[in-house]
Amino acid sequence: MKVICPGSFDPVTNGHLDVFKRAAQIADEVTVAVLVNRTKSGLFSVDERMEILREVTSSLPNVRVDSFHGLLVDYCREHEIQAIVKGLRAISDFDYELQMAQMNYRLADVETLFVSTNPQFSFLSSSLIKEISRYGGDVEGLVPQAVLERLPAKFSDTM
Repeated sequence: MKVICPGSFDPVTNGHLDVFKRAAQIADEVTVAVLVNRTKSGLFSVDERMEILREVTSSLPNVRVDSFHGLLVDYCREHEIQAIVKGLRAISDFDYELQMAQMNYRLADVETLFVSTNPQFSFLSSSLIKEISRYGGDVEGLVPQAVLERLPAKFSDTM
C-alpha cells in the first residue's frame, strides 16, 4: 500500500517524525508531501523544508519526500496513493480532519488513516515551535536536530 503524509511542515516537529515512522511500519511506500501555498510565505522555504525532511527521514528506506499544490486527491490519483495518513493530537483535530477525510473519499475514493499522536508530542505544533523560537525559547527535544540547527538563523534579526 502507498500512503501520503501531507502538511506544511514549517518546521517539521518530532510529532510529525513519529507519525512518519509509524506510517512507514504499516505501508510499503510513504510519501511525505509538503503543501506549496503560494499565498503564504513560510519560515522555511519549500526547498528548505524538503531538504530537512529528506535528512530526518533518511533512515526510513520506504519514505520519499515531495511537494504538491492544488488538491491532495489529485496528487494521490496521479501517484496511485491509496490512503492519507494524518496524526491527531486532540478532539479539535478530529473535527476538522474528519470533514477533510470524508471530502477526500467523496472526491477520489482516497481513504484517510488516523494515527493518534504519541502523548509526549500531543501539545506540539509548528506554530508553537516558531513562537517559542522567535523569542529565544528552548525547543530542543521537540524538533529534529536538523531543524534545531537552522532555527537561530531564521530569527537572528528579531532577537
